[in-house]
Formats: sequence, structure tokens, C-alpha cells
Amino acid sequence: MKYRLGWILRLLLIVLGCFFLPLGCMVAAHYSGDSNHYRQYNRHGSTGQAPSAESTDAVIQVYAARAARWRGAFGVHTWVATKQGDEQNYQRLEVIGYRVYWGGGAVQMRRGTPDAMWYGNHPTLLREIRGGQRVDALIERLHEAARSYPYDDTYHVWPGPNSNTFTAHLGRQVPELRLELPSNAIGKDYLPGGALASVTPSGTGAQISLRGYAGILAGLEEGLEINILGLTAGVDLLPPALKLPGIGRLGFADRSFTGAQRAEH
Repeated sequence: MKYRLGWILRLLLIVLGCFFLPLGCMVAAHYSGDSNHYRQYNRHGSTGQAPSAESTDAVIQVYAARAARWRGAFGVHTWVATKQGDEQNYQRLEVIGYRVYWGGGAVQMRRGTPDAMWYGNHPTLLREIRGGQRVDALIERLHEAARSYPYDDTYHVWPGPNSNTFTAHLGRQVPELRLELPSNAIGKDYLPGGALASVTPSGTGAQISLRGYAGILAGLEEGLEINILGLTAGVDLLPPALKLPGIGRLGFADRSFTGAQRAEH
């Protein structure tokens, strides 16, 4: 009996250390941060990470930025930006929760600044593919996947479906992106249709998820991730990094795809 209690105690300490302690640190940092951030809240300008819209290259970019208000202490908001070779404007594909609350559709496909600040938060470029007709074809598939997203009338911050559920859906439908979403993209593990198992968003592995509340994921891009109550902890080997709830990735930055040649892989 004492042996079993010891194992239970050690397990609880591991869960506390890997899941709730990092999250608590992130929440504390969020609410003790520089008050100047709130004066920057309405900034939505370009951060200079996207190629000029006048370029003749077709472009796909995927971004993540800290979510707005208190949600930023827990995770990020993700979106996809596309520009076909013959277009002079970028299209942003993303889910906006308040649109559902006002009776509209969650999925938003419209012209916009691809690399804009998100409520004062600087976005991180997760993936980029540039090229010609091959990338144009991928963009068409992304737009089709956005239109087929099954939760256009539903939005839940936790555990999903939300903006990260949408981006993960796009990744699964277009695995050529090899899209690895951040571990603090809460909602990415909510599998559409109540499915128990699926391929990972990168298309390089498999995952099991209980409606986003708990699960496990393993893939060449993602490494190993464990989800408890929508919080994800794990380890990546390519390149090496720890993944922690709230905080996200600690270690070597993940690479992004650049150049026309990448579109052929």
C-alpha cells in the first residue's frame, strides 16, 4: 500500500511540475508584465515578415501570436496567409470567435495583412512555402479545406473547437505543409467529428485525443506530446526542444520552409 501511495505521489509531482507549474509561471508573468503592452493593444500593423504582395511568387505562411487579453497567458492564436502568383493581395484564413457570438460564421477568409500584430502581440512565423504553380495548387486546397471546416458555427476557447482547431484542420488536409503547431496552441488536439484518432497536423505521425481533454501524439515533426486537460507537455528531437504548457517551445527554434524548391517535397 505504501509503495502504491509513493508512486501516486511521484506521479502527481510530475504532473504538477510538467503541466501546472509552467502554466502558473506564465500566468504570473502575463499579469505582472509591462503595462505599456496594453497601450499597444490596438496595434495591427505589419511586422515585416511577409514577402511583398507585388511579388510574382505564390506564398503560404502560417503564424502564431499570443492570444488576446487573459487568453494570452495560456496560449496562442494561429492563422494561415496565402497569396497566389497572380494575386496582388494576401488572404488570411482564420477562425474568429466573436463572430459566432454575434451570429456569424467562425471562419474568416478575407484580404488582410499576413504578418500583422495580433492585439499588440508579435507573431511568430511557423511555416513558409514559396514557389510557382505547385504552391498555387496547395493554396487552392487550403481554401477548399477552410470552406469544409465542420465548426463554422461553433467556437469554444477551451478545449476547442477554436482557431487552433481550424489551423490544425488545414494542416491535416494539406500535409505538404508539414505543419507543426506550438504546444500552447490550445485546441489543436480537438479532433473534428469527435474522432478518437487521427494523423497529426504535420501529417508525419498519429495521435489519440479524447475531445481535446486528454491524449497523446507522436510524429516526426511534433516529437512526443502528452495532453492533459487541454495542456500539452512534450519533447521534440528534430530539432531538440522541450514543450511546456503556457510557455511553449524551449530549445532550438523549429525551422520554416522557404524557397520554391521546398514546395516539391
